[in-house]
Amino acid sequence: MSATETVTLVLGEDSPLPETAADVEDLALRLRGHISQLGALTSLAEPTLLRAQQLCSDDPPKGYLPSRVYLVKLAEATQELIAKVRRDDIGARRPVRRRAWWELRINVVRGAVFAVALACLVWAASVPRT
Repeated sequence: MSATETVTLVLGEDSPLPETAADVEDLALRLRGHISQLGALTSLAEPTLLRAQQLCSDDPPKGYLPSRVYLVKLAEATQELIAKVRRDDIGARRPVRRRAWWELRINVVRGAVFAVALACLVWAASVPRT
């Protein structure tokens, strides 16, 4: 969902163009991160992914207009990847991860610590006061 929101920030009809170079860099960095995350859900030979990765590897151009054009291209590539992931329904085919065995172990440790603390409390209450 976050990738869609970032794309909307750039490509939305009501959204203004970023004013400063720092805004452009921030949005480009966010879009690159989304492309990286979406790339993990698609095959490495996917043309849409290759195009998006090529855009990510390019340095952002200097200047007001070229940097905004680059940002729009990056957002469009991200939008295409989002559509590809949704169209293939890749997220639904991912196997359900089972709980790691160490999560049960941490609960055992917590129980043991609680038991030791309770035993110390009982022992301290039973010691006669002088």
